[in-house]
Amino acid sequence: MSTAKKEYKRVTVKSLTEMKANAEKISMLTAYDFTMAKIIDSAGIDVILVGDSASNVMAGHETTLPITLDQMIYHAGSVVRGVDRALVVVDLPFGSYQSDPKEALRSAIRIMKESGAHTVKLEGGSEVKDSIKRILNAGIPVMGHLGLTPQSIYKFGTYTVRAKEEAEANKLKEDALMLEKLGCFALVLEKVPAALAQQVADSLTIPVIGIGAGSGVDGQVLVSHDMFGMTHEFNPRFLRRYMNLYEDMGKAVDQYNKDVKSKDFPNDDEQY
Repeated sequence: MSTAKKEYKRVTVKSLTEMKANAEKISMLTAYDFTMAKIIDSAGIDVILVGDSASNVMAGHETTLPITLDQMIYHAGSVVRGVDRALVVVDLPFGSYQSDPKEALRSAIRIMKESGAHTVKLEGGSEVKDSIKRILNAGIPVMGHLGLTPQSIYKFGTYTVRAKEEAEANKLKEDALMLEKLGCFALVLEKVPAALAQQVADSLTIPVIGIGAGSGVDGQVLVSHDMFGMTHEFNPRFLRRYMNLYEDMGKAVDQYNKDVKSKDFPNDDEQY
């Protein structure tokens, strides 16, 4: 297997397939606004996910369920305008694809046309097969998502590790193969045992990107706000924080407040 690293001026669906073939790990982070997208893209991240996790980290909801299609399109458009290189993937929100394949296609078309994004992502396996087929047949690239699927939180009851039991693990493997055969270009596996995730990655030709799925997959994704340490109360085992922005930003705001109250800001050099 080749290990030569290729530089991509613009990451595409094809690029990710090549990266897997070359055993090059794929990096992926979330973004929901122009500024964050620009920072992440400039650092060379391969894929930017406009996740329905915006419902949690941007709007303060307990689950991803409340966010609407219009809101996802707004966030996606903001991200696209900040990106020059990365592939932009947008989550189809809860209620926009589950009930009817035609509705799923309409939702995907709206995201692509109104935001300028490159691909869509949706959760589930065999139960959303027809929706995925309808979207793919329209020429829209689809990323799958198996394991812990947050839009089904009330079905699971908890955000715990999925597919630890044999029956659920077997269904996950079957669904993963089905998604590849349908034509999905990549797959996210969330919160599943590392050994199972590696089995799935090894069995597929499409890239498998993990979050809480171990190191044996083809790439990793994190919520950027978690990785930056902006969400200090969220502490899953899989999360590595690279900064502590919650604390650092709090200190900066505190100092600004003190400077304003003490009339230290603005000083003479900060006035016209």
